[in-house]
Amino acid sequence: MRVLVVEDEEHLAEGLRFNLEAEGFDVTVRENGEDALREFGEGQPAYDLLVLDVMLPGIDGFEVIKKLREIGEYLPTLMLTARGRAEDVVKGIAAGADDYLAKPFDLGVLIARIKGLMRRREWIVGSAPDSGDRVTINGRVIDFKNLSIEFEGDKQPLTIMEVNFLKYLIAHEGEVVSRADLLDKVWQVHGDTDTRAIDNFVVRLRKYIETDPAQPKCLLTVRGVGYRLERS
Repeated sequence: MRVLVVEDEEHLAEGLRFNLEAEGFDVTVRENGEDALREFGEGQPAYDLLVLDVMLPGIDGFEVIKKLREIGEYLPTLMLTARGRAEDVVKGIAAGADDYLAKPFDLGVLIARIKGLMRRREWIVGSAPDSGDRVTINGRVIDFKNLSIEFEGDKQPLTIMEVNFLKYLIAHEGEVVSRADLLDKVWQVHGDTDTRAIDNFVVRLRKYIETDPAQPKCLLTVRGVGYRLERS
């Protein structure tokens, strides 16, 4: 498995390289966001996972993950945040990250989180609801096995967190799910946190599943509370 580590603190980056290589990973380290993005140019080898620091020289980790998602790179991403600030966590996940770890951290914990992230991907692949690994919402087919959504021949990749989000809503179809519950159960962010990032996250999902995202018929807002999914 190939892992890209984007970290500007040399001692930490080399520690990550050493420990991940000891676990059998093929590791590449980059010190800034610009160099990291170049790793995803045409002809570059594919990575299986990204470990991305938020605070980087030049463009920060939020911008890196945003740009990667914009160009269709949906590899699992673990974001490293300063002091585990809830606002960093929420912003990172809303931008497209799949998991987070607060600095400072134990390297053993990081390796466990990486393995957990890959297991989570395998769990998604192996535990889709209904009678298989494909669920239809408004004529859009969510393919849990391939982490994508298909409509009229077009396929849109999904992040692990987007799939987790959709699975949670499907499991509670017809019920009102609060923003706080989504933060807790899906994003695993606890305490008082600005929930506007969830609204932005939902806006992105509506572009995938709604005929007219400005007039949603499936992923509905329940004012002052949260959201309700109605499949059609």
